[in-house]
Amino acid sequence: MVPVPWRYVSSWSCDGCGLCCKGFSVVLRFEEWFRLVKRFGAEVTRVGLNKFYLARRSDGSCVFLYNYFGRWLCGIQDMKPLACKMWPFKVLKRPKYGNPNESIFNYRGRTFYVYVDPFCPNLRWGRPTAELTYKVIPEIIELSMNVREKQVYSTSRTLSQLVPPPKPRRII
Repeated sequence: MVPVPWRYVSSWSCDGCGLCCKGFSVVLRFEEWFRLVKRFGAEVTRVGLNKFYLARRSDGSCVFLYNYFGRWLCGIQDMKPLACKMWPFKVLKRPKYGNPNESIFNYRGRTFYVYVDPFCPNLRWGRPTAELTYKVIPEIIELSMNVREKQVYSTSRTLSQLVPPPKPRRII
């Protein structure tokens, strides 16, 4: 699916459905790959043409995805890859998917083009809410710039309501 401009989205929140962690190839930055391999071993990643990826199970799901009382959660919250933190958003310096007037977002004197993957079932279409405009999108941009680590608005709020997940174990 082709990403759409953020201004087509009224609101978004993660409910832990797990669809984003199933069937997608998550590209890892070198430092992310290195930390994962150091902690869990090489089998939790795979190598592609000039890229590193998170490994997937035979059903296409991420090796770190687990079900916790009907919600799908990430077992590596403390070292979640940037691609996972950002999904379903894409932050670019140039308009790649068209509609620059609807994708533009000015943040602290800089111009970004923000798109959303329409595959996510938790997108609500329409005029953007204040929370999306002033909390979610700025947080996504800060994550993309590596000036923010902790997610508040751009991650599952289910996590704060549940018991913390068990420590990830080395996958064999």
